[in-house]
Amino acid sequence: MVGYGPGALSRREFLRLGGAGLAGIVLLGGAGCGGSGARSNTPPDTLVVALEAEPPELDPSFSSAYVDRQVMASLYDKLVDIDREGRIVPMLAEDYRVSGDGLEYTFRLREGVRFHDGTPLDAEAVRFNLERYRREDSVRSTEVEPVRSVEVVDPRTVRVVLKRPFAPFLAVLTDRAGIIVSPKAVRESGGRISRRPVGSGPFEFVERVRGDHITVRRNDNYWKSGLPKIDRIEYRGIEDENVQFQNLRSGELDLIDSIPFVEFRNLRQSGDYRVSLLEGLGYQGFYLNVRRPPFEDRRLRQAVYRLVNREAIVDAVLRNVGGTPANSPFSRQSWAYSEEIDSYPPRSVETAKGLLEEAGRPEGFSFTLKIDPSPTNQQIGQVIQNSLKPAGVEVKLERLEFGRLLEDSTSGNFEATFLGWSGRIDPDLNIYDFMVTGGDFNDSGYSNPEVDRLLNEARRISDRQRRKELYTRVMEILHEDVPYVYLYHNNATTDFAMHQDVTGFEPYPDGILRLAGVGKRRAEG
Repeated sequence: MVGYGPGALSRREFLRLGGAGLAGIVLLGGAGCGGSGARSNTPPDTLVVALEAEPPELDPSFSSAYVDRQVMASLYDKLVDIDREGRIVPMLAEDYRVSGDGLEYTFRLREGVRFHDGTPLDAEAVRFNLERYRREDSVRSTEVEPVRSVEVVDPRTVRVVLKRPFAPFLAVLTDRAGIIVSPKAVRESGGRISRRPVGSGPFEFVERVRGDHITVRRNDNYWKSGLPKIDRIEYRGIEDENVQFQNLRSGELDLIDSIPFVEFRNLRQSGDYRVSLLEGLGYQGFYLNVRRPPFEDRRLRQAVYRLVNREAIVDAVLRNVGGTPANSPFSRQSWAYSEEIDSYPPRSVETAKGLLEEAGRPEGFSFTLKIDPSPTNQQIGQVIQNSLKPAGVEVKLERLEFGRLLEDSTSGNFEATFLGWSGRIDPDLNIYDFMVTGGDFNDSGYSNPEVDRLLNEARRISDRQRRKELYTRVMEILHEDVPYVYLYHNNATTDFAMHQDVTGFEPYPDGILRLAGVGKRRAEG
């Protein structure tokens, strides 16, 4: 989700999750829960959406935050997408074929699709985008590294040839590596389209006012008949879930992506909102920078891992509704999940003290944990502080705005940094880039040849049981090396509640807001 706060969805997607409140929860409308239900503040032709942070980047080639995807889902289309059951389905590619050896993927594009600037979305445009993502300066480069070549067969047909079989390839294309943007817009912008994004999606970019809002408007020429349903969407980055919730109740907002955990049970019981939970695909935790003191010493990393009280985080902060304790990137929603791996290791202050003694730090040590300012994550930071104190480990919390947190993490300017991941349908996408040597999201600077070998082997085979065995072995190594401290899996909503004037919302397992089908009765007449 990364992309993808508490819930996890916010980082470069690494969820880099910064965020607030109950991640994944989306509440539409403004009635109930003691609110006035007033709707006069929101224009009937505009959907006003609060996001847990302001999206740092709207160019898919450079995006690394989950929250970016919430806006990009309105602006852009992808070659393939997922449906509400998490299955891969056609999008811009009306159909596709995979060769028997797993090396060639042939995509047949929909006819007549155009970008917002009027240029055709054809095979050459697809080739341009995939080649752009392969460039070294693209955040997508690791995701599409297995691509050998991209060939234009005819104006509506593209063939992608891989260097080797790559099991997660279609799953990769359901995210930003599958987004197709206007080549003309990229060239005219000097190579980066964040300031004026141009796609083929249901909505066109109107304006961005930093620190306030992003506005998009209906694409009247959208290729899906009858969509979109609403004229405009206004996205507002609001990090404080309490502010989101109060603005929802006052009628300033139509949809929010975070609510205070303390409000959840009352909301569910009030009858005004239908909300059910299941464990999501993402996770939360923090990187340990293995390239600099104090965490170049593996024993100190292991001590921290054995001291963190995951149960206290889930109980005291998440109120047992926002997540479940985690020791791996694979939740129960993933076929790579292993109960044995996810429950290891148990917390042990004595074991941690022994590791500190072995490392020559019997009195403990201190380090700084960089963390975003959302109330939920600040509380989590305090629990981490308290759980490490019994062994003499002092945690200093440094609050950073989410965009700055991402910058420092990516540049390696940290000792420890709190960032999560929103999760993907293929387990490779939840671990490879984070742990392989030189991976795009490997901010800890971790490198282990055996982990590299195992992760790359898992990419080359399609047998799920064998892949699961490989991921289990990787996790056994990571529990010893500890480049990242897993804390909890985020819960996501499977049901959503809407005010009577908001219609057509459907949830998806990746937590991304697909708003083309959402409307307002008053706006619809």
